[in-house]
Amino acid sequence: MKLVKVAASVINQTPFDWSGNHDRLKAALRDARQRDISVLCLPELSISGYGCEDAFYMPHLAARSWQMLMELLPECKNMFVSLGLPFLHRGALFNAIAVVADGKLVAIVPKKLLAGDGVHYEPRWFKPWPSGVVETIEVAGSDVVVGDVFVNCGGIKIGFEICEEAWVANRPGATLARLGVDIVMNPSASHFAFGKRQIRERFVAEGSRAFNVAYLYANLLGNESGRIIFDGGAMIASEGRIVGRGPRFVYQDFVTTDSLVDIDLNRMTRARTGSFQPLIGDETGHSVNVDFSWPEIEGSASGDVEYGDLWECGNELKAEEFTRAVALGLFDFLRKSHLSGFTVSISGGVDSAAVTALAAMSIRLAAAQIGMAGLKERLGYINVMHKCHNVEDVVRNLISCAYQSTSNSGKATEAAAKAVAKGLGVEFFEWNVNDLTESYKKIVGAATSTTWSWNQHDTTLQNIQARSRGPSIWMLANLRNHLLLATSNRSEAAVGYATMDGDTCGGLSPLAGIDKAYLRKWLVWLENVGPEGLGPLPELSLVNNIEPTAELRPAEMHQTDEADLMPYDVLDMIERAAIRDKKSPKDVYATVSSKFPSATKEERKLWVKRFFTLWCRNQWKRERYAPGFHLDDESLDPKTWCRFPILSGGFFEELQALDGVK
Repeated sequence: MKLVKVAASVINQTPFDWSGNHDRLKAALRDARQRDISVLCLPELSISGYGCEDAFYMPHLAARSWQMLMELLPECKNMFVSLGLPFLHRGALFNAIAVVADGKLVAIVPKKLLAGDGVHYEPRWFKPWPSGVVETIEVAGSDVVVGDVFVNCGGIKIGFEICEEAWVANRPGATLARLGVDIVMNPSASHFAFGKRQIRERFVAEGSRAFNVAYLYANLLGNESGRIIFDGGAMIASEGRIVGRGPRFVYQDFVTTDSLVDIDLNRMTRARTGSFQPLIGDETGHSVNVDFSWPEIEGSASGDVEYGDLWECGNELKAEEFTRAVALGLFDFLRKSHLSGFTVSISGGVDSAAVTALAAMSIRLAAAQIGMAGLKERLGYINVMHKCHNVEDVVRNLISCAYQSTSNSGKATEAAAKAVAKGLGVEFFEWNVNDLTESYKKIVGAATSTTWSWNQHDTTLQNIQARSRGPSIWMLANLRNHLLLATSNRSEAAVGYATMDGDTCGGLSPLAGIDKAYLRKWLVWLENVGPEGLGPLPELSLVNNIEPTAELRPAEMHQTDEADLMPYDVLDMIERAAIRDKKSPKDVYATVSSKFPSATKEERKLWVKRFFTLWCRNQWKRERYAPGFHLDDESLDPKTWCRFPILSGGFFEELQALDGVK
């Protein structure tokens, strides 16, 4: 029995934050040495940060990353470590893993299969390394191998699958297994999306079973660069079982998960597998041989592990994931932008209530994990933190919201806004912007000889109210040095049901990645259950009992969102069919007919025509929305996921043809 203590670290880095990234990696390495860990897997591009975008083209970035690698080598004594960095070689840039054994750089393993879909644009910056190719470079007077290699480290063979390489059919692990590799390390930068945890767990466990190896998976953590949230969640597998599992959505700088694995057990399982066919012959092109003294460990290999957090195995996994992903994203966005808190224009409706609650929960969830001392360390640059003695003080001093009424605002939304603010313990203001609205109407009406009426000027009169709220809420945010949070959701973005420079005001749009139908369900869950460890927010009952409305028309007109548009569950279904699945208007109509048979033919045609018309008309709005978080692989963000022309024919011919469909 050959036991080895292996580990995977998740780490919260920031693009080219050289001193911060260095200190966090150094702390993770020292922590691993103190715990007598022999093999440590660190995330992909953890030296430079993964989300450097076109800054990867800066020669300085690769050079500074290499310099940091050299600085970290002494911290790797007595360990086998993988460190991710951009690597410039033969005039091309590669997404590479620096392989370090006992403080010495022994190999550079560039990524062979690049992620180039969805939020990932690796082929824009990096070149794929060709399979089977190996070269040699000189580093400080010694030869270092670069290429498609594994390392024979003191008799234990260690190879790599770098993030995307584990998600494809032709996984490198299959070849590594035939070469007799004992440990596969997977340094990753895998973005969060709903349901993705289960997929990762399958390929980690199945990789260990099919390849008969110990498998180490290390991911990035937190809101690294603005839009993408990394959930962490390190895993270690052996014999097809998860034997090490780290927490997700944590607020620590890094978390290391370790486990004891039995190398001999995996070897013998492979040996007695009848279908296993080793690669026999010259493997010098694949292998780098390194002397290494493995410590003798007594005991037994680690067994299966359960989820450490209760919320991970609950019935409301999506609700918990949504809460924790956005909360962590907000917290990291705040501290990495060095702003002093959050401001929200709270209307008493679903969206602004959700944004305010998520902002408050970002502070409360952080405090639950890192305590007041940790909060003061992370947010110590904020002046008001010195007078905060508990988490309630922090929430009250860091989150401000304002209810900005007009003559069309109702008592129900006012009461709902006040109740939510009080229940969350945030700073609350209330003022009326009706005089501003009337002033604009007077100025423009006089200049254009216009007599305003709702019959003729509906959109104009609605928009001026929403826009009149913009300057004052920006003013409050500026006064507090806060990040202003926009309140538009994905469903509204799809059809442009938002006022530019009104409810779209803000530097960040936390709900841009979530649809309205789910958001309403989530708020009911938050009212009655709430996230594990925080509990419910019963004050949301006032919000949940109000029919969603922009409240921009006079009360006697009984304005509701769904009357203006269509039922939200219909809208979201059409969006997925048309935008995610790329169906034509005719095919979308057929889908709507099968999903909503009780609707009349005229209603179904109206919904489909309205969606496609508004979608095409409002691409310019989606181009202008504040950045949002990527929460599932159905995003509408034109900068990272869903590209569409600003100008188009608007599906005129296809929509006209619907009139002839029976």
